[in-house]
Amino acid sequence: MPEVPQDGQKSLARYTVLAHVLDQAFRVPGTSWRFGLDPVLGLIPGAGDLVTAFMGAYGVIIARQLGAPVSVQGRMLLNLALDALAGAVPFVGDVFDFGFKAHVRNRVLLEKYLSRPAPVRRSSLLTLFAMLLALALIAFGTIWLAITGFTWLVREIRG
Repeated sequence: MPEVPQDGQKSLARYTVLAHVLDQAFRVPGTSWRFGLDPVLGLIPGAGDLVTAFMGAYGVIIARQLGAPVSVQGRMLLNLALDALAGAVPFVGDVFDFGFKAHVRNRVLLEKYLSRPAPVRRSSLLTLFAMLLALALIAFGTIWLAITGFTWLVREIRG
């Protein structure tokens, strides 16, 4: 396990509080369902999800200071980006924000890295590779659909 310096422990403790406030600060009465400021601020069109993503970037900074590899930092950024992009979609994104909890995911990921670096590094690399492959397939599929659609449209217009 990597040695965490005293100031790193304090930073991690601050990030733990921030993640809690953003994802778990409130409980729906009569249930165990928790939510934080992230989905509430996400209701503000345009700015809410960006604000919470920038607040969550503090965790990536802490991960870098604690020596987390690029794969772990990239996975944390991917969680924040997914949360912000999905949260930007009206209604569906707001529901997504209540369940995804990117900040708590990132805190847990960082804590797991600090306790078991090798498996977390490996799983983070695999996750990033899978996401890049998925994005490439989506991009190529989109390009193929655009070309196919354009070709069909030209054929229909020419008659």
